[in-house]
Amino acid sequence: MKRKGKIVLMITLALVVSVLTYASDRGIVKLQGVVMAVDLKQNSLTVNERTFSWDPQTLISNEKGQPVTPDKLKLGGWVYIEGVPDKANRRNIAKKIYLIPKFIQDKEKHLYPFMD
Repeated sequence: MKRKGKIVLMITLALVVSVLTYASDRGIVKLQGVVMAVDLKQNSLTVNERTFSWDPQTLISNEKGQPVTPDKLKLGGWVYIEGVPDKANRRNIAKKIYLIPKFIQDKEKHLYPFMD
């Protein structure tokens, strides 16, 4: 009976840890894709049919993590974006935008520290 209790306790702890891990990333949008549209006047871009807006607090960087200006966002270029949904305005707010050279496979992500 004691062994059964330990197993239940271990499973319960594993579930609690996984729920807390999920909750910390909940609501964060992370994706990579091709820029389908860019509007520098409206501070917005569309990637994978999702519209993102940016503001002065948004970090825009190249693949090495060095800051770049929004005019480097080009139609057809690849980006990795981290943002949060703005459901009221049916869009996403970009917190970080990284210019990347191509689609980054899982086995290559270790080369890009910002991709976790």
